[in-house]
Amino acid sequence: MPARAGQLKVSRAALQRTLESQLFNGPNGRYYLKGSPVTPCSIYVDNPQMTFAGDRIQVQVKTHARLGTAVRGACLGISLSPSSVVSVAPSGEGETIGFRDARVERVSDQKELNFLLMPFLSHQIPDSMTVNAADLLRKALEGSTASSGYKVTLDHLKIHSIRIAGDDLIVDIDGDVSVR
Repeated sequence: MPARAGQLKVSRAALQRTLESQLFNGPNGRYYLKGSPVTPCSIYVDNPQMTFAGDRIQVQVKTHARLGTAVRGACLGISLSPSSVVSVAPSGEGETIGFRDARVERVSDQKELNFLLMPFLSHQIPDSMTVNAADLLRKALEGSTASSGYKVTLDHLKIHSIRIAGDDLIVDIDGDVSVR
């Protein structure tokens, strides 16, 4: 019986691009937690920088908050721009690589600001984000005929586990690939 287990390495840079394309795809690469580009009072994050820390993925973002009351198209209140850190745990099921257990690690370096913003921001970050790894691999293999003369296709993919190792996300998989 043939062995079907393998590993798929996903670099931190590839995950960074996926995060930016799926979540930070608003105007100017922003993700709005509250409000929108046209509301005077809003909270958004931008400039995500991903790192791995232990068994979690950390994303440092620049938070921009205009807190107050909208008056004649302006936000009457205060503006804040701390650097914040959010972390997620990688997970996998079926063909999907996901991120769960999102939590705010740090809102700012100021205790008072953390006290005010932490409860609000904790409820505003996405609970999870998923990427269908099989679809991404199939898309990457679509051009195989032009580059190699062979049609390479992914027939089946099952994710067993995910772990962080160095600067890569290691995905243990079973899969079937056909070459025609």
